[in-house]
Amino acid sequence: MNTVLPACRACNTQFPPSHYNAPDLLPCPQCGTPSRVAVFRALAHPPVAAPVSSATLGDGDAGCFYHPAKPAATVCDGCGRFLCALCDLELGEQHYCPSCLEAGRRKRSLTRLEPRRVLYDNIALGLAVVPVLTCFLFPLTSPVAVAVAIWGWRKPSSLLPRTKARFILAILIASAGLGLGIAYWIAIFNE
Repeated sequence: MNTVLPACRACNTQFPPSHYNAPDLLPCPQCGTPSRVAVFRALAHPPVAAPVSSATLGDGDAGCFYHPAKPAATVCDGCGRFLCALCDLELGEQHYCPSCLEAGRRKRSLTRLEPRRVLYDNIALGLAVVPVLTCFLFPLTSPVAVAVAIWGWRKPSSLLPRTKARFILAILIASAGLGLGIAYWIAIFNE
């Protein structure tokens, strides 16, 4: 990986590590332009090489299916292959190898694995707001927006925290839109 070291904006000279994260402005070693160099600690202090793992395969030990030189830490609950700690993918209380987890994702057989979620609050809000552009669609989309809001209220939402405000807003807009749409259709039919 190529690391881009910080350089002076005036003369493009690289700053020495003594300039990194200094509390005050320091002059450039080449042109003297005062500068403050803020870098991540990993750039200022490169990592030391990690010691070689002492876990080696001994006599009578089972090896990992994917890394035969590493000792097995667990067994895949999907296929029964021996897995090292690197290949062990935990899903709840169960352990899977990468291929079983991918197969379960494709077949949707792993109920605890959720690759995506439907945001019903966005659907309900969209059904309530989009027909504002065309008044005649309100009588059709407003009941659907309210139904989606009620149906999706207890469904799991995004993995990020969300409030129920979009559902409430969708129900309010859809209710108002339904009244406006009905009034619009009554006005058209009474002409």
